[in-house]
Order: sequence, then structure tokens, then C-alpha cells
Amino acid sequence: MTTPAPTSIYRQRGFLPFALSRLLAFFAAQIQGIVVAWQVYTMTRDPMTLAYVGLAQFLPMLLLLIPAGDLIDRFDRKKILLLSWGIQGLCGVALALLSVLQINTPTWFYFVLLIYGAGRAFTGPALQSLLPQIVPKNQLAAAIAANSMIMRIASISGPLLGGFIYAVGGGQLTYSLCFLSFMAAIILLQWIPVLYGTQQPQQKDIGAWQRFTAGIQFIRSRPIILGTISLDLFAVLLGGVVALLPMYASDILQVGSQGLGALRSAMAIGEVTLGFYLSIKPFNRHLGLIMFGAVILFGLANLLFSLSKLFWLSFLALILAGAADMVSVYIRSTLVQFSTPDEMRGRVNAVNMLFISSSNELGEFRAGAMAAWVGLVPAAVLGCIFTLAVAGTWMRLFPSLRQVNRFEEANLPNTLVTSTS
Repeated sequence: MTTPAPTSIYRQRGFLPFALSRLLAFFAAQIQGIVVAWQVYTMTRDPMTLAYVGLAQFLPMLLLLIPAGDLIDRFDRKKILLLSWGIQGLCGVALALLSVLQINTPTWFYFVLLIYGAGRAFTGPALQSLLPQIVPKNQLAAAIAANSMIMRIASISGPLLGGFIYAVGGGQLTYSLCFLSFMAAIILLQWIPVLYGTQQPQQKDIGAWQRFTAGIQFIRSRPIILGTISLDLFAVLLGGVVALLPMYASDILQVGSQGLGALRSAMAIGEVTLGFYLSIKPFNRHLGLIMFGAVILFGLANLLFSLSKLFWLSFLALILAGAADMVSVYIRSTLVQFSTPDEMRGRVNAVNMLFISSSNELGEFRAGAMAAWVGLVPAAVLGCIFTLAVAGTWMRLFPSLRQVNRFEEANLPNTLVTSTS
């Protein structure tokens, strides 16, 4: 495979409008998410309202992700993405209207968030399925790394800007800007050319249930893909420490809210730095070993953070964990894209998104529950040990993943891949 020239991905005809449109939409989603949580919490001062805000968005995604994947494979992906962003933008209008009317009942906000979550269920699989149709295959790995880096930048700056705008202009101004951002993303979407891997029509005699489960069956037939997405699921589910950062900042490191902000940004610094490097110099050798090494490093870095009582050491440990996580995301996402035929990308990416969403949401619950049960530091340490145990177990359960050398080897079904140099 020809190695692309440095920065060549940024010169691709369709990549920059794709990246900018996704950045605008994700930026709006981040702002909208942080502001509606704050607004609802200030109505009641009840911590459970924050749980309901998350639940209202997560439940429709959980129910709709698999059907969404089927629709994304059957119809125009750009049009589905347009409708998805349109629904989310209109939810911003509804939230702005609730703010103008000074509605102080959280129930109306939860209702809007249910619709918002339904729209979001189509966004992730559609975006992931559209990217391979925009850039050539030999630059797909660099595009995935650049895309991941851009999203991390938005996830850092979005909440900060959202809080500032809300303090200046209230909910109506904030949600109005979110609506405009979604509309700008939709306009940019029209400029994105679909150049590669045009979708093929599906067999008409296949029933709805067979179509829905085809993505799961495909993943089960590819041990490399099953291994990599389940490795990420359990490593993050059992070993993530992000949910515990407020407790560490307050009780262990004693650095207050400013220190908490720095800790929350530390992992992102590692992710963005590695993401930018990988977008310029993507690699395609010894992928299985590197991925397992990255997961092990992620667990060890989190273990160092868990035991540290020095702020600077904890900060560096989280930067290292973020860098390791970016390497894992880069390899996992690219393996999934390389292995999946274009006519099945929606369903496969929907299953992948379901795994990712479950690991993040349930991982936060796991961390908090363990901290309440055994204490803060023991819970964090046990989680890191679980991550290391998962990495070692998966190396034995999925030898084909351990031995995979190049991205092109990911599409081999039910076979043991022999590594080559």
C-alpha cells in the first residue's frame, strides 16, 4: 500500500468540508448538552435530574441504533445525516422556546431530549459510514485519526464556550447558536462529494429482522473485529477513571474546581496530540501488538493516576492515558472500516456505536458504584487491574487480533492471521 504524503489528507476534496461540518454539529451538540444539564439542574437542585438528562438521550439511542444502521445501508447516507442534524437543530429551537417562555418544569426538557436522542441515533453510524465514501482507502487511516482529533477539540472547547455564552445571553441565545451551527453543518454537507464505495442494493427477499441482525452476524464472523470492539468495551467499562476525577480533585489531590478542569483536559491533550501526529504519519504495521500495548499502557497510566497524590504526576499520567486511548481508537476504528463492505457499513457501525455508548455510560455507573462500595482509591485501582486482566485475556481469546499485522488483514473471516513483517 502506498503511504500518503504528509498532510495529504487535508488536501482531499471532500475531507475538509466533511470535517468542518462534523465539527460544527458536534460543537453544537457539546454546547447543547452541557447547557441543558445545567439549566435543568438549577431548576431543582436535585442530582437525579442530571441522571434523567443522560437517560433521556441514551434510551432512544439504545432502541434505535440497530434499526438506524439498517436504514443507513438502504438509503442515501447524506440525506439521513441531513435529517438527523435537522432534528437536533429543531430541538435547539424547542429548547430556546422553553427558555424564552421561562418553563421551569424539567419534564418538557426531558421530552425534547428524547427527540434529540432519537436524532442522534442516526448521526454516528451515518458519519462513520460516509467517511470511507469521501476519501480513498489508502488515506482512510489518516482521515480517521484527523477526525478523532477534531472531535476531541470540540469536546474540550464546546462545554467551555457553552458555559460562557449561557452566562452572557441565557438559554435562548445559546440554543439559537446551536441551531445555526447545525444548519451550517447541513449546508456544508451539500458540498461533500461521494466518490468511493457506492452502496450496493440489498437483496429484496431479506426480512427486516435478518437485515437488523446482519451487522451482528458479520462482526461475529470476523474475530479481529469482534475482538477489537469488545476489548474496547470492557477495557473502558471496567477501567475508566474519568467519572472519579471530581472526587480525586477534591479528596486526594485537593486542587479544587480549577484543578479538576485541568485533569479533565489532560486526557484530551494526549488524545489531540497523538491524533494530530497520526493524521500526518499513520502507521500500518504490527497493529495487533500495538493495540494490545496501547490498552495495557492505558491501564498502567490509569493505575499510576489512581495511586498518585501529586497533582503534576496525576496530570502526566492522564496525558499518557489519553495518548494510549487515541492509538487504540485509531486502530479499532480503521480495522472496522477496512473490514466492512460498503453496503453493510451502517449496520456494523451501529453495533460499534452501541458498544461505545454502553462502555461510556455503564462505565461511569460502574466507577461510581464501586467507589461507594469499596472506597475511591480501591475502586480506581481495581478498575485498572480489570483493564490489564481484560487485555491479557483477550490476547488469548483472540489470537487473530494479536497477530494481525496490517489493516487489510481485518477482512479475513474465521481465520487465524499469520503476522508478516
